[in-house]
Amino acid sequence: MAKRILFVDDEPMVLMGLQRSLRSMHREWEMVFVNSGPEALQAIAKQAFDVVVTDMRMPGMDGAELLDKVRVRSPQTLRMVLSGQSDRETILRSVNPTHQYLSKPCDGEELKSRLLRALALRDLLENPELKGVLAKLDSLPSMPAVYVKLMEELRGPEPSVARIGRLIAADMAMTAKVLQLINSAFFGLRCQVSKASHAVELLGLDTVRALVLSIHIFSQFETDLLTKEDVQYLWDHSLKTSSYAKRIAMRQCAPQAMIDDSFTAGLLHDTGKLILASALKEQYRQVLATMAETGLGLHAAEHQVMGCSHAEVAAYLFGIWGLPGTIIECAAWHHTPSESMPSKFSPLAAVHVASAYDEETRPYWLQDRTPLDTAFLEQIGCLEREKLWRKTLEGSDWEGSSI
Repeated sequence: MAKRILFVDDEPMVLMGLQRSLRSMHREWEMVFVNSGPEALQAIAKQAFDVVVTDMRMPGMDGAELLDKVRVRSPQTLRMVLSGQSDRETILRSVNPTHQYLSKPCDGEELKSRLLRALALRDLLENPELKGVLAKLDSLPSMPAVYVKLMEELRGPEPSVARIGRLIAADMAMTAKVLQLINSAFFGLRCQVSKASHAVELLGLDTVRALVLSIHIFSQFETDLLTKEDVQYLWDHSLKTSSYAKRIAMRQCAPQAMIDDSFTAGLLHDTGKLILASALKEQYRQVLATMAETGLGLHAAEHQVMGCSHAEVAAYLFGIWGLPGTIIECAAWHHTPSESMPSKFSPLAAVHVASAYDEETRPYWLQDRTPLDTAFLEQIGCLEREKLWRKTLEGSDWEGSSI
C-alpha cells in the first residue's frame, strides 16, 4: 500500500520544487501539496496521512500550530518541519509537536532518504494503539532526583554548562531530547552528535534553560506499576550498561566517536521500558503479571502480551526523532544483535555484552534474561575478545575509568 505524504507551504514555487525533486517516488508515495494549515487540516479530515511535512512561517496558521492540531487529530502521523527559520524562538515553539526538523533549501535526495528511513522505522511496530500513544509523547520520563538537581542548577545564581551537561548525560530521557534537538537540521551540523554534554555545549545555556523551565520538556517519571526499588534498578542498569559499554569500546581501541556512541547507546538502550510503564499502564500490568506467572524475562513477556517489546518501541521513537543510527540500532537489537546483519565490532556489540554482563552480576526480578548471543560475537570476530572484555568489566587487567 502506497504511503501518503502531505506537504504544506504557502510558497507555490517551493511546492513545485518538492514535486520535481520527489517525482521518482510517485509510484511508492501518494503525495498531496497544499498552501496553508487550514487546507492541510481539511485534507487530513478526508484521508489519513503517514507523514506531514510543513513550512514553519505561514500566514494565519503557522507550522507549529498546524502540527499541534495534527498531533491531536491524527496522532499516528509523523510530523516534520521543513523550514528556513533557525532562530531560537522558532525552534523552541516547534520542539513539542515535531518529530524531525529539516532546513531549506533541502536536497531532494536528502529529503527522500529522511522520509524513507522514518517510514521504515515507523513500520517496525504493527500495534496501532501503541503507535498512537508514542506519537503523542513530547518527552520521555526522567528520574525525579536528577530532574530536581537540574532545576536547582538552572535556577541558581551562576548555572554551569558543564554541570548541566553532566546531569543531562546521566539521564536517558534528557539525553534523548537534547540529541533530538541538536541533530535537527535547524543547527546545520555536518556530523551527528551522540554525546549529551557536547549537545548541551552546542545548544547553549539559554536554550537549555528555556527547554527545561518554559516548555517542561523533561517530565518526571511516575508509575504505580513499579516500586521505588524497581525504578532504581532500571536506572542503575542503564547507567551500568553505559559505563560497561564504554569500557568495552575503549578496550577495543575504538575511535573516540564510537566510544561516545557506546556510552550514550548504553544509557538509552532500555528507554522503551519506561515509555511502556508510564504510557500503557494497563497493558504493562499484564506484562508484569505474565512474568510472575510464567517465569519469562521482561523482553519475552512484552512480546507475548503486546506483540512487540521495549526494544522496538525505543527504536521507533528514536528513529522518528532523527537520533543517530548507532543509537537506534542498539535500541532495536540489543537483545537480538544477529538480526542486524553485522560484520564487525560496533556499539551494538558493546551494549549487548554490557547489558548481559550487568544482568548476570546483579540478579533482579525485573530483568530481560537475554542470553549472550555467541553466534553474533563469532560473526563479528569477537567471540574470544569477549573473555577479555569480561576481565575488563570485572575490574582486573584494566586501568581506565568507568565513565
